[in-house]
Amino acid sequence: MRANVESLKSWLLADRGQLEMPGLYQKKGRASEEHSWYKVMCLTGVDYFSTLGYQPGIAALAAGALSPCATLILVLLTLFGALPIYQRVARESPHGEGSISMLEHLLPWWQGKLFVLALLGFLATDFIITITLSAADATAHLIENPFVPTFFHNQGVPITLILLALLGAVFLKGFKEAIGIAVGLVALYLTLNAVVIAAGIGQIATHPHLFIEWKRALFTAHGSPLAMLGISLLLFPKLALGLSGFETGVAMMPLVKGEPGDDENRPLGKIRNTRHLLFTAAVIMSVFLITSAFVTTLLIPVADFRSLGRNGELAGPANGRALAYLAHRFLGNGFATLYDISTIAILWFAGASAMAGLLNIVPRYLPRYGMAPEWTRAARPLVLIYTAIAFAVTLLFKAGVDAQGGAYATGVLVVITSAAVAVTLAVWRTRSAAAAAAFCLIAVVFAYTTVVNIVERPDGVKIAAFFISAIVIVSLVSRVWRTTELRTGEITLDAAAERFIDEAAHGKALRIIANQPRHCHDTEYSKREREQREDNGIPPEDRVLFLEIYVPDASEFSAELHVRGVEVGSHQVLRAESAAVANGIAALLLYLRDRTGQVPHAYFSWTEGNPVLYMIRYVLSGYGDVAPITREVLRQAEHNPARRPRIHAL
Repeated sequence: MRANVESLKSWLLADRGQLEMPGLYQKKGRASEEHSWYKVMCLTGVDYFSTLGYQPGIAALAAGALSPCATLILVLLTLFGALPIYQRVARESPHGEGSISMLEHLLPWWQGKLFVLALLGFLATDFIITITLSAADATAHLIENPFVPTFFHNQGVPITLILLALLGAVFLKGFKEAIGIAVGLVALYLTLNAVVIAAGIGQIATHPHLFIEWKRALFTAHGSPLAMLGISLLLFPKLALGLSGFETGVAMMPLVKGEPGDDENRPLGKIRNTRHLLFTAAVIMSVFLITSAFVTTLLIPVADFRSLGRNGELAGPANGRALAYLAHRFLGNGFATLYDISTIAILWFAGASAMAGLLNIVPRYLPRYGMAPEWTRAARPLVLIYTAIAFAVTLLFKAGVDAQGGAYATGVLVVITSAAVAVTLAVWRTRSAAAAAAFCLIAVVFAYTTVVNIVERPDGVKIAAFFISAIVIVSLVSRVWRTTELRTGEITLDAAAERFIDEAAHGKALRIIANQPRHCHDTEYSKREREQREDNGIPPEDRVLFLEIYVPDASEFSAELHVRGVEVGSHQVLRAESAAVANGIAALLLYLRDRTGQVPHAYFSWTEGNPVLYMIRYVLSGYGDVAPITREVLRQAEHNPARRPRIHAL
């Protein structure tokens, strides 16, 4: 039994990767393989373009005859709102960190970390609903195909669960996104959609009464164009899921090939090509959104969207598959079946892309905060968790495409709104008032859209609240649990620090006095040295170095340690910054041991007070009762007592 458990554990954790800075001396790995921007656009497009499978139907349900007008508002906001925002995001985060990382840098300390955790909850909502909504819509295209036996027509939920299980199984086995597959799939899918839309426009051209009747219905129901515009603005939040894809596009920046002379810190070629990617994807999607909304509104009867199934859910033959409905109606079942297959494939691939995005959320943010358990370095446990959540969401919404639209739109809108706010703040800091005002206006529009969507369809907030609560609780528990890890990346010394250490290493022992500076003058250091020599019996002929660790931001978990040497009177002082004092001292002591070949001695003074309060202070501020915490960090990092740096505290 125990052997089986160990085997299962080994299998689950087999693909555990190295995080950004899990331990001492860890350096960043090599960059991902890069590709032409249009190929990466296709990889992004499996998520973005696949919304054509359900967006026209959702727009028709939400806006009725006004669907083309409301979609036009969506397109305008895409081209003149979301696109400029994310082109700026690409400029500010050229390594794919995205808008959340921008806000993280603008909001320091713990409030920034908690805000990021909340945004991650909404981002997780976006990805989870992408998986479940895509699987549900793939099911709709499958069961409505005329070649599929009628037995499957009432099996939407089981089929969707099977698709989700298949997705999870593929990731458990090991899945890598393939650029080549994405390019072929997107090219085929967009071509087939173009054929269907062209056929629909041809039908309208040969039956002009359809356009006349639609126009008459519009003016009869809404009166003036101004009224139509106003109602379209009110209906726009229900169509907002058509804005998905921008955050994913920026996240894919590491895969975009730049120019040969690009600076790694400011790769202008990569930024320029990513802007091409975002612009091209937005234009292509805008054309398809407008034309698909137009043909589906004029050619599909309302009853084929709104008819109900046995359980009271929408189950019309065009629901969730408007363009497929037109393909079967006007182009024959053979072509339409090919269209169904391509749609099912791209929707499944969109779910795979979203799953890959979910698997990147944890290693990108939470380990840097110390807010992820050790096992989250492995993909397989996360795949099982995400698949179980996708099952629960599917059962909750009964695999309904329209029912999940609100939750999807909520995740998308919150992420885009946060991006708009981040860009506004970033532009404001450059003292460009006019540009900041323009981006602020865009942020206000997206904020309004988000609030309206949340009020009308609160399901997204409920799901996001679950994710936020789970992330915050697990993160805080993990942060407390992992506080005594080494938590230090690469250690570097300046020339003065190297000289101090080399000179001290020629003595009988390498002795370090951990000091909490107050005035940083010669008298203070002399008094501190005298006390430590008397209390610990340090021979007068042995040289001592002072070590001072400063904590600029205790909310950070890992940090590189850059040590500089400073002379204060006759005393030599090593100074560095770290996320926590004890962890920084422990890391440097181990480094000095490895550099000099001597086991260093570190001297501390005991602190007086409540140990529980000191522990809380240590977690929140990086300070606390330094001596015992340093010893515990060293004990966990070095299991051989003979090689462990000596801690003296009196």
